[in-house]
Order: sequence, then C-alpha cells, then structure tokens
Amino acid sequence: MDKKKLILKLNEIGAIKFGEFKLVTGIISPIYLTLRTIISYPDLMKAISEEIYNIAKDLKFDLIVGVPYTALPLATVISAMHDVPMIIRRKEMKDHGIQVPLEGVYKKGQTVLVIEDLITSGTSVFGTTEPIEKEGLKVTDVIVVLNREQGGKKLIEQRGYKLHSIFTMSDMVNTLLEEGKIDSATKNKVDEFIKANQF
Repeated sequence: MDKKKLILKLNEIGAIKFGEFKLVTGIISPIYLTLRTIISYPDLMKAISEEIYNIAKDLKFDLIVGVPYTALPLATVISAMHDVPMIIRRKEMKDHGIQVPLEGVYKKGQTVLVIEDLITSGTSVFGTTEPIEKEGLKVTDVIVVLNREQGGKKLIEQRGYKLHSIFTMSDMVNTLLEEGKIDSATKNKVDEFIKANQF
C-alpha cells in the first residue's frame, strides 16, 4: 500500500481527526492521529508494518522494540512476519516475580531498532531508549509512522539517533486536501499550528 492509500485508509477508519485535541505535551492541536484504531483492521496493521519494515530492512539492528502501547502491535507483526527478534519495554514495573525493565532475550552490545507511532517532541521515544541503554543495549535508529514536524526529529537526532518516518503531517494534510477530504481552511489551520508550536 503506497503512502497516499495509507493516509486515505487511516482517514476512512477515523484514525485522523480534526477539532481540538490536548496532546501529551499539553498543547491543543487542531489534528490528531490515533493509530490505536488499526488493531481492529488487520490488513491495515499489516500494511503499516510492511511500510516500517521497508525502511528497517536497510538498517543494521539485532532486535526491535515497539514503544508502548500503540507501536507494540506493529513491532509484533514485523517480528512474526520477518523473523526479527523482539523485546518489550515494560511501561510499569511489576511488584512481584522477576522485576525487569525489558522482556525478551537479549545481550549487552546488541542494537535495538525503536518503532513508534508518531512523534511530537520525542519524549515518548526517550522513555523507551533510556531503559534500553541502561541494560547495555544500543539504539541508533527510530522509525515512526508520523512525524508531526514540531521539532521532535531535531531533538531525537540531537541525542544521536537517526529518525525515519513513513509520512509527515504535511504529507497527511496535503493528501487529504488533494483528495477532497478536507478544505484549504483546515489545511491552513494545521500548517499554522505546526509553525507556531515548535519544540
């Protein structure tokens, strides 16, 4: 599925929303993408996972990890379809059993590819890279479905990681405008928001 079809399908299932949405960063956005919806659409989940893998296959890594929770299904599909070992970063530590920050089999010195649904400021990515690196693993690349173009790419790359994305916010709104799914006023509102809200 090409990038244009992917965006149109996400719009069709209601994963792209317009209105007023409070982001994790606290700012109010006129657009919101929720990839949690795709778990109910296996074909779309596979298509997005394949787009991620198309980027990943040219990179060097030993393991993959999906940032909890939205990117976990994507990492799982890639792991199962392409025989790529996966680890899971625990979002909450258990108060029983073996208390470990990462689940799965790994050894120090291995390189982990981080997969995320989208980035705004990049903080969600750091919440995953930090415990991974504390365990003696390396992170060199991060792949996201959507780069919101609000400065997250710059902040991630300042930490020494290379960011790759399937599409940007501009790609998304331009496609929706071209296909008559939104009007120019909506596109302009999103463009102005991106310019005014940089990290």
